[in-house]
Amino acid sequence: MESIQVLSLCGIGTWVILSSIFNVTQKIRSLTQPWVSSYVVSTTPITLKIQKYHNKYLDAFFSALSCVVSVPFYTAFLPLLFWSGHCKLARQMTLLMALCDYIGNCIKDVVCAPRPSGPPVRRITATEDEKENALEYGLPSSHTLNTVCLSGFLLQYILSYTQNDDVITGLAGLAIVCLFIFFIAVGRIYLGMHSLIDIIAGLAFGLAILASWLSVHKYIDDFIVSGQNVASFWAVLCFLLLFAYPTPQFPTPSFEFHTAFNGVALGIVIGVHQTYHQFHHESVPRVFNPQLTLPAFLGRLIVGYPTILLVRFCSKALAKWMLPMLANALGIPVRSSSYVPSLSISASAKKSDEIKQAGYIQKLFFFSRQDSFEVDTGIRLFQYAGLAWSVVDLVPSLFFHLSL
Repeated sequence: MESIQVLSLCGIGTWVILSSIFNVTQKIRSLTQPWVSSYVVSTTPITLKIQKYHNKYLDAFFSALSCVVSVPFYTAFLPLLFWSGHCKLARQMTLLMALCDYIGNCIKDVVCAPRPSGPPVRRITATEDEKENALEYGLPSSHTLNTVCLSGFLLQYILSYTQNDDVITGLAGLAIVCLFIFFIAVGRIYLGMHSLIDIIAGLAFGLAILASWLSVHKYIDDFIVSGQNVASFWAVLCFLLLFAYPTPQFPTPSFEFHTAFNGVALGIVIGVHQTYHQFHHESVPRVFNPQLTLPAFLGRLIVGYPTILLVRFCSKALAKWMLPMLANALGIPVRSSSYVPSLSISASAKKSDEIKQAGYIQKLFFFSRQDSFEVDTGIRLFQYAGLAWSVVDLVPSLFFHLSL
């Protein structure tokens, strides 16, 4: 097992170096971007035909539906799953969400395909989250990809958990999932957020990721709950994935979303591995059972959500103080776009003689073409890792002491 861990990390590290040396991202983009962009333009009439039926009720319906499958929704929904006793489902859906977010955003920032241009397309961004999503590139549709993976996996879990082998029930569940995916896909076109090619790509990549995940999720879960070197392996993996991310033509929020869920996955894995036998084994009481009544579950929510928000605030403040100081001690030049005002000036603007000597850690990043590193990335990773750890470790401990 240890040899597999080392080979996996070495493989990712080698890929980061080689892809940077040979400009793999730019070469793939030069092949795919013109083709995808032409399809975005050619399918504009389809988008306009769908938008011909617009009215305030459909605007509200599809906007609300988009919120249901957004990242903020899952950020609130996944803790609820953990605290309701469905720990296995919660941790596997969290890791699947992180995987979908990473692959989907990587493809977006490799291809850098435009969203439908407006006018003539009418774009509806009813929430701040949608306005931020609109700043990303188009292909693939993340909403479609995530819906395919998460709803498909949820259906598989429900059928397995209930041990229901009835074909009619299975087909009915599949029909509901397909209908839900259809409404999400149509809604993304109706709202002017995606073109038809984005939706098709989201469906294709979503099905591929779901099929792959269903074949390996049991092995990954066994490793998390009972493997060796879990915390150290996952920490290095998360660090490498920050570098194993393509550089887009223009900055987008996609990397920030990836960093956040990367941190969430790290916190969940470390917390579950440390407390599996106390709080996350298969015999923990589930909601609506005599051992976990509805009032007790509501008490968990009242205690849990404020606690994780407080932990997120404290971990962010700690990271803002600690990471710049650590980087300075190691001789790594850093900058900050928003979190640390004193580091807002890019290190590339400073003269080289102002930096006495680069540390050894900086020299390890010879494959990076950056003059300085964005400390906001580390802060964001740390705060979301802290938030996720509190969901599966700190908060369940509070539940135990409060007899919830």
